[in-house]
Amino acid sequence: MADASSAPPLLSARDVSVSFGPAAARLKPVDGVSLQLRAGETLGIVGESGSGKSTLALALLAMAPAAPHARIDGAIEFDGVDLLRLSPRELRAVRGRDVSMILQDPMTSLNPVLRVGTQVMESLRLGVRKLRSDAVVDVLRAVGIPSPAERARAFPHMLSGGMKQRVVGAIAMSSKPRLLIADEPTTSLDPTVQVMFLDWLKATQRDTGMALIMVTHDFGVVAKTCDRVAVMYAGEIVESGPVAEVLRSPLHWYTQALLASVPSLSKPTRRLASIAGAPPRLDDRPTGCRFAPRCANAQPPCRAARPSSVEHGERSVSCWFPVGVNT
Repeated sequence: MADASSAPPLLSARDVSVSFGPAAARLKPVDGVSLQLRAGETLGIVGESGSGKSTLALALLAMAPAAPHARIDGAIEFDGVDLLRLSPRELRAVRGRDVSMILQDPMTSLNPVLRVGTQVMESLRLGVRKLRSDAVVDVLRAVGIPSPAERARAFPHMLSGGMKQRVVGAIAMSSKPRLLIADEPTTSLDPTVQVMFLDWLKATQRDTGMALIMVTHDFGVVAKTCDRVAVMYAGEIVESGPVAEVLRSPLHWYTQALLASVPSLSKPTRRLASIAGAPPRLDDRPTGCRFAPRCANAQPPCRAARPSSVEHGERSVSCWFPVGVNT
């Protein structure tokens, strides 16, 4: 069997930008992002709110923001086919069957006038030709829905927020997609259900070999579920690499600052650090490194020009003076 690392990527995004607004003042929530993902691999995309994570997740499905003059530039190849060149009909054949998504807000994903079981059944039919009569109940039980037969007959408004999110997860996974994009899938779940949901997600991934993109602000979720991580800030990926290496010794000062704000059970009790300031507005981004105004290590070159992405082994970082690297 060939090494998975030598296999061609299932998903390859190159210099992807998402923009909207008039030509004279276009805004870019995502600006020149490139990434790759192989079958069976899990990539975490992490960053503060407003960093562009959710916009990027939608862009990977060739979905532009609902804003005036919105467009996606670059190339997004799924199994060698550029999704940005497909017709709406061809895209519909890919979405839901080959590529599926768990949206951050379950209320926007469920039809309020259809019963939960009906919506799960629609997704199941995309991936399975012959369905058992209890297939919907089995799916709902797998994601931890109590009394699944009863919940299948319910309408979405009759379920709690956590139950809705689990139903959305069940629908996304029912078609057995080759790629699942999960946007903050555990935000509305309590800790016990969160662990169960993530375990189910990973078990399903092992069984099917699907690729998984986990969009989150939670490094705990990244550590538990991901093989690689990409750290986003102000529309860019500023650092990426194997999860264990990035968590152990971050190269970008933003990654280091994020990790310093996370409590740890393995380290002595300490006051958690905070990152001064706030991410830049879309219409007021710095000329140089976009993190420079908040960076404790910012130097004159950082404010003068944007750094390019530099490879360090299996990792890459966009920083003029990476943490712990002699330049």
